[in-house]
Amino acid sequence: MNKRRIVITGLGAISPVGKSVEATWNAVRNGECGIDKITLFDASTFPVQIAAEVKNFNPEEHGIDGKDAHRMARFTQFLLAASNEAVCDALLTPTDLADDKTGIVAGNGLSGFDILETAYNKYFKSGCNRIPPLAIPMLIPNEGAANVSIHLGITGNAWTIATACASGTDALGVALDLVRSGRLDICLAGGAESTITGFSIGSFNGMHALASTFNDRPQQACRPFDKDRAGFTIGEGAGILILEELDHAIARGAKIYAEFAGYGASSDAYHITSPKPGGEGGAKSITRALQDANLKPEDIQYYNAHGTSTKLNDPTETEMVKLAFGKHAYDMKISSTKSMTGHCIGAAGAIEAIIGIKAMNDSFYPPTINLENPDIEQGCDLDYVPNVGVRGNIDCFASASLGFGGHNGTIIMKKFKE
Repeated sequence: MNKRRIVITGLGAISPVGKSVEATWNAVRNGECGIDKITLFDASTFPVQIAAEVKNFNPEEHGIDGKDAHRMARFTQFLLAASNEAVCDALLTPTDLADDKTGIVAGNGLSGFDILETAYNKYFKSGCNRIPPLAIPMLIPNEGAANVSIHLGITGNAWTIATACASGTDALGVALDLVRSGRLDICLAGGAESTITGFSIGSFNGMHALASTFNDRPQQACRPFDKDRAGFTIGEGAGILILEELDHAIARGAKIYAEFAGYGASSDAYHITSPKPGGEGGAKSITRALQDANLKPEDIQYYNAHGTSTKLNDPTETEMVKLAFGKHAYDMKISSTKSMTGHCIGAAGAIEAIIGIKAMNDSFYPPTINLENPDIEQGCDLDYVPNVGVRGNIDCFASASLGFGGHNGTIIMKKFKE
C-alpha cells in the first residue's frame, strides 16, 4: 500500500537569533550567536550566568492580544506566535483550521517553570491563598497546544508530546503518522520551550550539565564537537511546521517547501540522563527514518546534529552517525546549529527542522561555530562545517534529537518533486 505523501506548506519560528523564520535563518546562515548574559532573572550569584534568550519579545507584535498573553506562560506565547506565522505563511483560512481533519501536535520538555516559580514563591511567602488562580492551567505542558487550538479554532486534535530534548522532533513524527494515516489532512507540528529560570539553571548546573566557565565570553560557550566544550547552554523559543497531505495542498494552491519523507524513533533503555555508549540507540532512529523514507544513507547530503556541546553527547552522536551512515558519514556535511541558538530543549527539534528546510532550499550548509579544535581523540572527526557555512546542493537532509531518558528521534526531509 502506497503511503500518502506529506509536504511542508508553512513555517513559523521564534528563536534566540530571530523572531521569525527569515530572521532566524539569516542569523544562522551568517554564524550569529544568540547566547548572552541572562536578563530574565538576576543570575549574578549563579555559577552559570548565560543563556540563549529570545530578546525583546512582545506577544502583541505576533498577533497575541495583551490580555490573553497575561494568561499564558512564556512558552505558550512562543508557540502561539510561531503558529500564527506558520498559518499566515501557509495561507490557511479559518475554514481550513476549523476542519475536523486539522490538528496540532506540540512538543514540550519542561513547560511553565516561570509560572511555577512565581506561584511557589507567593505560596512560600504568603500562604496558599496567594497562589495565582491560573497557575495550574498556565504551567502544565498541554496548555501550549490547547491555547493554539483555542485561538486558531483547531478542533481535530491538540496533543502534547513530552520526550525531553527530543520532544519537538517526536511531535513532527507523530504528526507525520497522523496525516499519513488519513486521520488528518493538515497538522501544525513542532515544539516550544522557555525554561530560563533560577530553578532550571540551578538544577541543570547541579547536574554539571551546563557550560559554567564562559560567563565572561558567552558567545563562545556552546562549542559542539570541540575539545574545549564544557556543557550545553539553555535556549528558548518555538518552531511550527505545517504538515499537509500532498493532494490537499495542491488543491488549494499551497506553496511547498519540502516533502516530509520519513521518521524514526528508538529508546536507549539505558540511563535517565546519559546516552548509551557506542551510539547504537540513536543509530536505530536514523536507520528507521531511512527505512521509512525508502532512502539509502548515500541519499543524505546534510545532517543537523543534536550536538549539545557536552562531553558525552558529541562523541556518542558521532559514533551513532558512523553506525547509521557507514562510510558515507565522512562524505556528508554535519552541523550543530545549537552553537548559535543554544539548546532550546522541547523546541530544538522543530527549530532545527526549519533550519534544515531553509538550508536545503537555499543550497547552503550552516556552520558549527566555535569549532576551533575538533575532539579527534574522542572520535569527533567528521565534517562539522566549522565556523563558516558553505554553499552546496542539498536534496535530502536528516535531523536528529536525543532526549534525557534515552529518547531518540530522527526526521528526514527532501526536496519536493511531483
